[in-house]
Amino acid sequence: MKNKFMEAMDFRHACKVFDKTKKISDEEMHYILECGRKSPSSFGMEAWKFLVITNEELKVKLRPACWDQEQITSCSHLVIVLTGIDSVKVESGEVEKRFARRDMPKESLEMYMGLYTKHLAHTLSSDENIYCWTAKQTYIAAANMMTGAAFIGIDSCPIEGFEKEKVEEILELDTSKFQLAMVLPFGYRLNPQPEQIRLPFDEVVEFIK
Repeated sequence: MKNKFMEAMDFRHACKVFDKTKKISDEEMHYILECGRKSPSSFGMEAWKFLVITNEELKVKLRPACWDQEQITSCSHLVIVLTGIDSVKVESGEVEKRFARRDMPKESLEMYMGLYTKHLAHTLSSDENIYCWTAKQTYIAAANMMTGAAFIGIDSCPIEGFEKEKVEEILELDTSKFQLAMVLPFGYRLNPQPEQIRLPFDEVVEFIK
C-alpha cells in the first residue's frame, strides 16, 4: 500500500490543461469529494463547503476572474472550495451542535464550549481573522481530494490565482456565511506530465533527537 500511495504522489501534478473530451464519472467524483469531507478540521468544526460546477457557461464566466487560466474551462469538474465564517461563531449555535454530535455529558459539552471560546477569542473577533483560520484548514481537505484523485488516475490543479471578490460575486455567495478559499479543477491530463522537481529530502527534513 505504501508503494501505491507514493505512486499517487508521483502521479499528482498541477495539471495546466485538461482533456475536454474526458469526463469524471459521478461515482469517482463522489469518492474525491468524500476524501475532502472526511478530512480533519480544527475542533471538528468542518468549516468548509464544496461547490461542484459542471455548467460550461458558468465556467466560462468564472475564467476571467481566475486569471484567465485554461484549467477553469477545460476541466471536467470545477470544485470551488469555500471556507466557513458564520458557522464557527459561538452565537451561530452551530459550534454547540457540532460538539454535541459526540453525545457527551452536559458538563463535557460546557467544558469544550468554554475552551473553544477562550482559546479562539482573538480568532473569532472578526470575519477577517476567522477567514485566516478556517481557510488554512480547507487546504487539508483540498490536499486529500487531490491525492485521492491521483490514487485513481485523475488529475487536479490547486488554484489561488483568482480575484476573490469577483468570483464570490459571480457565484452570488453570502460572504457572511462562506468565502472563497481555493479553486480546484479536476479532470484528465491532455499533455504528458512534466518532470516532478522537488528539493532533496535532507534539505527539507531535519531530525531533532
